[in-house]
Parts: sequence; structure tokens; C-alpha cells
Amino acid sequence: MSRRKLGQLEAEVLAVLAGADGFLSPNDIGDRLAGGAAYTTVNTILFRLLDKNMVDREKRGRAYVYRLTADEPGLAAERMFGHLRLAHNPSAVLSQFVHGLNPKEEEALRALLDETGEQQR
Repeated sequence: MSRRKLGQLEAEVLAVLAGADGFLSPNDIGDRLAGGAAYTTVNTILFRLLDKNMVDREKRGRAYVYRLTADEPGLAAERMFGHLRLAHNPSAVLSQFVHGLNPKEEEALRALLDETGEQQR
């Protein structure tokens, strides 16, 4: 089994929490991750996310449970902005991004761009 990059695992934990109806334990999160993850690994990720104010925790019995406090679409957009702003050639990055979209994603992007264009008129 190949190891996931820390950023990838953090994103996967955030996605699990975003899909949850409430608080989850580190074991619950690990069970929901594709390929699973060790309790200690999930706990480390959760501590980092807690430091970044992206999750909240509450004590249940002797353990903590966690929930997402950040806005998932906002988090994803901020990561995309970060990569775009650091790029030497942002136009090439956007081109690569658009060419990687599936038809449904492309349709959604076109609709958003049309809506934004109409609002600016």
C-alpha cells in the first residue's frame, strides 16, 4: 500500500467531516477513509486541523470527537487560489484546470461564469 501525502490525507479527513451530520471520533474518521488510516495518524491530522481552526472538538467520555467548522467550498477555493497565485504562469494553470474537467464540471463552470458575467453588466 502506498503512503498518502500529508496534504492529501488532511483533505480526505476534511471531506469525511464535511459529509458527516455531526461529530465523529478519530476511529470513525479512519473507518470512513478510503484505505483506512491508523488512529494515531488521524489524531495527528485532527490536531493540526484544530490548530488551524478548521475543526472543533468536544469531549465524549474519555475521548474527543470532531466536526468541521470551516466552510468546505471556501477551503477548496482558498487552496485553488493559493496555487494559482504562486504559479509563474496562472493562465497556463487555469488552462490545465479547465482541460481536466469532466463534461458535468465544465457545464457547471460555464454556468457560473455566465452568471458572473450577467451580474457585472
